Amino acid sequence: MIEAIEPVWSAPVLLLIAAAAVALLLLLVIRFKLHAFIALVLVSFLTALATGIPLADVPAALLGGFGTTLASVALLVGFGVMIGRLLEVTGGAQVLADTLIARFGEKRAPLALGVASLVFGFPIFFDAGLVVFLPIILTVARRFGGSLLFYALPAAGAFAAMHALVPPHPGPVAASELLGADVGLTLFVGLLVAIPSWYVGVYLFSRWAGRRFDIPTPLEMGRSDSRVSDYSDAPGGGDDDRSGGHGAPGGASALATASRTGTETALPSFGTVLGLLLLPLVLIGLNTVITTLGTAGVFDNEVLPARVLVLLGQTPIALLITLLVSIVVLGRRQGRSWGDVEGLLNDSLGPICSIILITGAGGMFGGVLRTSGIGAALSDSLADLGLPLIVAAFIIATALRVAQGSATVALTTAAGLIAPAVEATEGVGELHRVLLVMAIAAGATVLSHVNDSGFWLVSRFFGMDEKTTLKTWTVMETTLGLTAFVIALAVWVVI
Repeated sequence: MIEAIEPVWSAPVLLLIAAAAVALLLLLVIRFKLHAFIALVLVSFLTALATGIPLADVPAALLGGFGTTLASVALLVGFGVMIGRLLEVTGGAQVLADTLIARFGEKRAPLALGVASLVFGFPIFFDAGLVVFLPIILTVARRFGGSLLFYALPAAGAFAAMHALVPPHPGPVAASELLGADVGLTLFVGLLVAIPSWYVGVYLFSRWAGRRFDIPTPLEMGRSDSRVSDYSDAPGGGDDDRSGGHGAPGGASALATASRTGTETALPSFGTVLGLLLLPLVLIGLNTVITTLGTAGVFDNEVLPARVLVLLGQTPIALLITLLVSIVVLGRRQGRSWGDVEGLLNDSLGPICSIILITGAGGMFGGVLRTSGIGAALSDSLADLGLPLIVAAFIIATALRVAQGSATVALTTAAGLIAPAVEATEGVGELHRVLLVMAIAAGATVLSHVNDSGFWLVSRFFGMDEKTTLKTWTVMETTLGLTAFVIALAVWVVI
C-alpha cells in the first residue's frame, strides 16, 4: 500500500468528496441494485481520481487496500465456514442443542437454545446456523408451548451477535484489519461484549416479546421450508450479507437424510463438539497470554516452546489446526471417505465468495481514503466537534446500516472511513482499536429492516408479517447493538 499523499484539496473539500463517495455508493447499491462488490470498486476508483491521487499511483492505492484486507479475511472466513459446515452436516449442532436443553431443564429451554447458538455461532454464519437450528427450535417450541418467539429470538439473536462482534466472521475481521486491531484480542473482547449484549439485548427482550406477540409454531417443517423460497424473492433477499450463502439448507437436508438412513448413531458426542469449538480459543488464548507476559518481562518468550505456542496461536494457524482436527474427528471417524469430506468442504466455500470480495473491496475503499488524506481531514473535523472517535464510529456505521441494509458493507465501509482518523489521532492504543471495532459492529447491527436480508429470513422462517417483524426482530437487533455499544463506550471511558 502506498503512503498517504500530500492533499491537493482543503479539508472541507476532502470531506465533501468523502460524503459524495458514500452517497454514490448507497445510490448504486440501493437505487440501481448494483452488487456491493462492483459498487465499492467503482466508487474507490472514482474517489481516488477525485481526491487527486496521481494517476500512476491509483492502481497501487486500489490494490494495496484490497490485498491487505483479503490476505487475512479470506483465510479466516474460509477456515471458519469449513469448520461450520462439518459441524452442521455431521449433526454437531443437534448434539449441542439437545445436550444443553437436557442439562438446563424445560423451564430454561430458551436459554439453552441461546447458549447453544452462541457456542455454535463461533464458526458458522448467521443464516446457516439459523437454518440448522430451525428444526431444533420448532421441536422445542411444540414440546413446551407458548409463543414461538420465546425460543426463536434467543437463538437467532445469538447467531446475530456472534456474527457481528466475534472473529472469524468477516465483518469484525475486516474491521480489525482496517483499524489495525489485533484479531486475537478482538476475538476475546468480542466474546466478552457479545455474551452480556445477547443476554440483555436479546434474551431479556425475547421474554417480553414472547408475552406480547403470540406467534404460533408451524405444525410441519414444510411450512418453514416453503418460506425459504419466498425469501429469495423478497426485497433485500439477494444481499448475501450475514450468510455463508445458499449452502445452509443443504445442511438441514443432510441431517434429515442422516436421520432417515439411520446414521444418527454416528453423531459426535457433546464433548467432541464442545472441544472442537474451544480448541481455537485455547490456542489463541495461549498466544495472547504468552505474548503479554513476555512483553511485561515475566519470562522470556523467545525460548523455542513459547515461540511455537505463539505461532500455533496465530488466528489463521489456530483455525487451520481446528479444521484439520475436525476433518479427522467429524469426517473420517464417522465413516465418510476423503472424497466425501472434500466435497463438503468444497461446497462450503462457494457461497462465501461474495462476502470475501465485498470485504476486500471495503478494504480497497478504506485504502483510498487513507491515501488521499481524507482521514486526517476527518480526524481534524471530529476534534473540532469534540466528538469522540468511538461515538463517530458508531454513528457512521449506524447510518450506513440503515441506508443500505448490509451489516458486512456497513462494517467494512465504516471501518474504512474511520481508519485514517484513527491513524491520525495520538494515544489510540491496541484496546482502543478493538473497542472501535465493537462500536462499528454495534452500529452495523441496529435497526435491521426491509433492506436487510436477515430481516426477510427471520420473517419467513418464523411466519411473521413485516409489521410484526419490525416490532420484534428490528427492535431486538437495536437493543442488541445499543447494549454492545454501551459496553464498549463504558470500557473506552474507563481506560
